[in-house]
Amino acid sequence: MSFEKNIRTVVPYTPGEQPQRRVIKLNTNESPYAPSPKVAEVLHSFDADSLRRYPQPDCHVLTEALAAYHHVEEDQVFVGVGSDDVLSMCFLTFFAGEKPILFPDITYSFYEVWAAVYRIPFIKVSLTDQFELRPEDYRRENGGIVFANPNAPTGKAMSLTGVEQIIKENPDSVVIVDEAYVDFGGESALPLISRYDNLLITRTMSKARALAGMRIGYALGSKKLIRYLNDVKFSVNSYTVNAPSLAVGVASLEDERYFRETTAKTIATREWTKEQLKKLGFFFPDSQTNFIFASRPGTSAERLFEQLKQRDIYVRYFRQPVLDQYLRITIGTQQEMETLIRELETLLKKNF
Repeated sequence: MSFEKNIRTVVPYTPGEQPQRRVIKLNTNESPYAPSPKVAEVLHSFDADSLRRYPQPDCHVLTEALAAYHHVEEDQVFVGVGSDDVLSMCFLTFFAGEKPILFPDITYSFYEVWAAVYRIPFIKVSLTDQFELRPEDYRRENGGIVFANPNAPTGKAMSLTGVEQIIKENPDSVVIVDEAYVDFGGESALPLISRYDNLLITRTMSKARALAGMRIGYALGSKKLIRYLNDVKFSVNSYTVNAPSLAVGVASLEDERYFRETTAKTIATREWTKEQLKKLGFFFPDSQTNFIFASRPGTSAERLFEQLKQRDIYVRYFRQPVLDQYLRITIGTQQEMETLIRELETLLKKNF
């Protein structure tokens, strides 16, 4: 068809499966715990009549709460529909030059998708054999840099010193640090915002705050970068985050005790799971996230993935070179992880 020459085509991002029945779901890095009780209270008392009006275009109620929480100015905060929306807006805003942007060759696969959608040239920078990101590899001409810290799907975190080296050595580029998993370990680059105008940090409430279903993400950076983001946002869609999400986001921030308790439980279960997997012969990068990227020599990751699925245990498998040797296992409740370990013990004895 002749009209097809005008169509923008791209290979889309592939999300994890979302089974519509009760399973042990360890494949999409969601929280195994319910959101804060304060969130439930807000939802139960939400005024449905208010939905006939558009939500706040500047998301003021949430940007104000986030600014207070992170001890920054309100005009240093940008809010979007999950961190995917925020990152997409960042690609559109900051990576508009002709030079290629840089990101790791093993990382969040959406980076490459956005680059393709927005026709942004890019170079994938190799990690080491130990899945480490080397700051010196980003000391080259570029049109921007983005990387996740801790990284996904490896779970490894880079030191704040390494992060600062990349930012400092690329003063003419916007450096985006994707901190979707920083609540589970690693060092945040937040202390660097006041020192580097080219730094932007993206965060999500989907993981540690258990709000994946509400789609709340945000960015923290210099006032100049946030202004540029808002200029593009208001040129695309003024009303992004819905009213219930804004209210729920604020409620979650008001319950720091619950947030700390559930995050600590996930970290404790992660460390327990690491030890159990080691006993079963698995090896993995030292995760500082809410998942483990595990491989077992002589064992087919794909076959193990399928066998676990038959037992209603969903983990993530990537059909890509190198990654296809690993399973990414989200940390569930302690009970769920104990069930996983028992099933792995049985499968490894019988079939591998």
